[in-house]
Amino acid sequence: MNVIVNKLRAANRWTGIGLETLRYAILGREINRGLVFKLFLYWILIITAYIYLNPVMKMIVKMVMNEKDLVDPTVAWIPNEIYWGHLGSAWQALNYAQTLTISMMVSGLVAVFHIITCGLMGYALARMSFPFKKLLVFLLVMSFIIPPQVIVLPMIIMYTKLGFQNHLTSLVIPAIFGFGIKGALFVIIFRQFYTTQPKELEEAAKIDGASAFRFYWRVMFPLAKPAVLIVGMFSFVWTWNDTYYPRMFLGQTDNVPLAMQMSFLDNSIKAMLSQEDAAPVLIEAIKMSASFLTIAPLLAIFFFAQRYLMESVERSGIVE
Repeated sequence: MNVIVNKLRAANRWTGIGLETLRYAILGREINRGLVFKLFLYWILIITAYIYLNPVMKMIVKMVMNEKDLVDPTVAWIPNEIYWGHLGSAWQALNYAQTLTISMMVSGLVAVFHIITCGLMGYALARMSFPFKKLLVFLLVMSFIIPPQVIVLPMIIMYTKLGFQNHLTSLVIPAIFGFGIKGALFVIIFRQFYTTQPKELEEAAKIDGASAFRFYWRVMFPLAKPAVLIVGMFSFVWTWNDTYYPRMFLGQTDNVPLAMQMSFLDNSIKAMLSQEDAAPVLIEAIKMSASFLTIAPLLAIFFFAQRYLMESVERSGIVE
């Protein structure tokens, strides 16, 4: 009798251990380590990725469809033939060589000036003492709530008087002075970074007789590579995608950036197709090709620099 009771107790004990192991495997000892939580997390990530990637995938598929696949309702994702002709039409409609050069030049100059001016301003606010410093910080934060539509009319009047209206210089001048919401944000990023640097560096430079500007240029600026990369990348991308200021300042000139040329795409495609007597169904495919050509340089830059960009985001204090 005792033997049977011991066997039953042992069986119950092993059954309990098995159920407990199964429960820990499914639910986890902590809520973020169980199988259910991981499946839920992957489900959220997959859904989010699909929402963002679906338009990009549709753009690429439509871009390589020929005329027969575009009118075939049974062809949704996999075309019967890869056709690259729409890229050539989009290249011509965008005047791609000229608009790409303008976008690269303007975005690059704006990024460089943002790094120089906002870096100096961020360093001054972080490490130097001067009158009305708190007032300046307050005005800097206030610039976040002023929409660009409020100040665009005075800027147009000023540019007209100075002779910068309908000239690409009008897109670069705000960056020279760290003007606008973007400039304020970049100043705060630099200020946040320079605030975290040790004061011993500055004291050692003063003992060696270095001036404030020499110390900034020789010591602090090289240390600010993460903030420089973040500001440069953000400034370049925002200027590249901006269509508001180019519409306001470049309304009567043919020298426009790539993003603004996209707004004229309908008229360019219709004029081109009317000359070639092509089917209207090609308009959508050419638009998709033009969209791909517009974002292709940014995608190339991101794929080459994403590792440095992620490291810079962590080291610059943006995620803190």
